[in-house]
Amino acid sequence: MSSGARRDRERLVVIGGDAAGMSAASQARRMKGPEELEIVAFERGHFSSYSACGIPYWVGGSVPDRERLIARSPDEHRARGIDLRMRTEVTGIDVDGGRVRARDLATGEESWTAYDKLVIATGATPVRPALPGIELPGVHGVQTLDDGQALIDSLERAGGRRAVVVGAGYIGVEMAEALINHGFEVTVVNRGKEPMSTLDPDMGRKVHTAMEGLGITMVNETDVTAVLAGEDGRVRAVRAGDREFPADVVVLGIGVRPETTLARDAGLPLGASGGLLTDLGMRVRGHRNIWAGGDCVEVLNLVSGQQQHVALGTHANKHGQVIGANAGGGYATFPGVVGTAVSKVCDLEIARTGLREKDALRAGMRFHAVTIESTSRAGYYPGASSMTVKMLAEVRTGKLLGVQIVGREGAAKRVDVAAVALTAGMTVEQMTALDLGYAPPFSPVWDPVLVAARKAAAAVRAHHV
Repeated sequence: MSSGARRDRERLVVIGGDAAGMSAASQARRMKGPEELEIVAFERGHFSSYSACGIPYWVGGSVPDRERLIARSPDEHRARGIDLRMRTEVTGIDVDGGRVRARDLATGEESWTAYDKLVIATGATPVRPALPGIELPGVHGVQTLDDGQALIDSLERAGGRRAVVVGAGYIGVEMAEALINHGFEVTVVNRGKEPMSTLDPDMGRKVHTAMEGLGITMVNETDVTAVLAGEDGRVRAVRAGDREFPADVVVLGIGVRPETTLARDAGLPLGASGGLLTDLGMRVRGHRNIWAGGDCVEVLNLVSGQQQHVALGTHANKHGQVIGANAGGGYATFPGVVGTAVSKVCDLEIARTGLREKDALRAGMRFHAVTIESTSRAGYYPGASSMTVKMLAEVRTGKLLGVQIVGREGAAKRVDVAAVALTAGMTVEQMTALDLGYAPPFSPVWDPVLVAARKAAAAVRAHHV
């Protein structure tokens, strides 16, 4: 069966019905009406246009129901002139023939759909190491709403209240909090020296201390070697090093990898992380009528100048806007990222932007690293809480290279000031003169980010004396 017959209008085919894919489809529809551009989108899951970043908070109960995470339903997309086909998985891309093969997951029927323009927004998939027992019931990755629902169901069925989280990145620490909220005893097994490898180890140590203060057991520098089954066939424990950790539920928080199986099989260009390579307009390199965006692509880090894989909904939505504008006949670009991310575990806020020490060293940069302790408000104002800010500045120029912040309420979003400074290419000396808002309920006279900038600027000046 084929839908590749001669057409009187262009057809845009979108693979993936979440942030990047449906943002692209929606923006293309704004650019061109149904009489000019037909849009067909395929989504293998049960949901479209939802916030994957919100899943840990739904699992943990902060978000009361799944529907709160859905920005736009399939019917809403269809009402806007987008032929969104749910529970339909694209199984192949014929680049030379300009068509995709898709399978209806309910009936098993396969068909080909021709395209004039193609958008690949296949997202990312949780890393599942090839370990004995990794596929046992009760072991969960968390990437989609379907994954989140499966985990919630598993928590309700669990015979005990013990959970093991494998990995201590963003997903791992957020899921640890979610499980604590469910009343589980939580152990986090992490192969790194400290949790949050997106931070330098000295800052990760602060996260470690805070997590243990919340009753979470941290096991660092340890590899999981097996997941063990009980008599009922479900998970009963995790083996890590020479120890076993009892578990009624296991959550994989090891991270994600780009889901680019279709792209690889079609011969499209992939980078070192396995993500698709695109130009500034999000076109797949070497292919004029194919675009890609979201968690399946690599992006340019504007600070290091290197390509990297960054799986964040903020980027995915921006990619979609750029793709939709270009596929709809307009012009837009996505220049890159500076690597900004925030997270929390209970009341501890964690933020970073730019380069870590090892990133700067890998890029061949010489730098000063400074760390300061400050407060979220004027010290005399009720509710002031401590925070730690670490800042990296390039030795020769004093250019800001990166910032990490760990603290309580009011800490994380301060990283946005640093993100803007990085994007603008500011030096730490220039940052000290920034006219930031001040009042005792919101900040000390010198904002913590500016205190760090002053210390970094002093280090740069001392180096040149």
